[in-house]
Amino acid sequence: MKINSRSGAILTILFGYILMQFIWWEVLLVRQSTNIMNEQQKLLELSISRELELKDKVDALHQRHQTQTIMIVCEGTVFLLLLLFGMYKVKKAIDKEADLKNQQQNFFLSITHELKTPISATKLQLQTLLKQKLSTEVQNDIIQSALQENERLNKLIDNVLLASRMDSTDYRFNAGTENISDLLTALAERYYKKELQNGQLHLNIQKDVFYAVDVQTFPSIVTNLIDNAIKYSGSDKKINLQLSAENRLIRLQVIDNGFGIAVADREKVFERFYRIGNEETRQTKGTGLGLYIVQNIVNKHSGRIRLLANEPQGSIFEIVFNVA
Repeated sequence: MKINSRSGAILTILFGYILMQFIWWEVLLVRQSTNIMNEQQKLLELSISRELELKDKVDALHQRHQTQTIMIVCEGTVFLLLLLFGMYKVKKAIDKEADLKNQQQNFFLSITHELKTPISATKLQLQTLLKQKLSTEVQNDIIQSALQENERLNKLIDNVLLASRMDSTDYRFNAGTENISDLLTALAERYYKKELQNGQLHLNIQKDVFYAVDVQTFPSIVTNLIDNAIKYSGSDKKINLQLSAENRLIRLQVIDNGFGIAVADREKVFERFYRIGNEETRQTKGTGLGLYIVQNIVNKHSGRIRLLANEPQGSIFEIVFNVA
């Protein structure tokens, strides 16, 4: 969100007034210098009778006036540039503050919705179990659904806590060599069993790929990227989790055929609280913390992440780690 129209109008008027006053001040200085030169020339004409001497004096006077004019213009131009730069920095700071305020407001709106939804769903499911006489099979389905909602709530809280801990200067990653092939497979089977069964999620994981990772935070990379792929894809989801190692490079990709992300938003999506669109009209769930967390964890693991377009439709989140 940019600065509101009222603040923008006031700022524009103020900057315009300062600019006009500065230009007018510079014009007055040049005029005053010209008037002084004219008066000095008149005095020379009255006091000097010899024509050659008078010409030399007048030429020197005009040369000095020209030098003064250039100094006024140059100094004025430098000052004007500094003034314009200061105006730009002030406006940029105001815009940044307004953007942050808007992002935080969107975050509070989304986190409220995200917390209430699983709580309300679990409450309804438990009430159904208490009030209705259901078969064992139906009861198991309801319990399984309640557990899924609980898992979703747990992941949400973990994300919020993890984002908060990352902002702390004393937070440390404890990395140890792990078989990330087994780790990714276990994560997919634990959290995305339904997507695996219905063919929405496909695994293409090279066996026995080892890397030094923090087992407490590394899983958040995968869960956040797959969650995003699920949320921002249509009904015909096709998501691929790929892991490969070659030439001392480990490449992890999450590929989807979803809505895709515009070029202008591809860098911004990694900012904290940033979400595409307006929170009050957006239908998809989320807090704007997922990709911020992913990028931070990737950086802590000495990796790099980039977002690519998946032609003809969708996105590719690619993470590359260098094996020492």
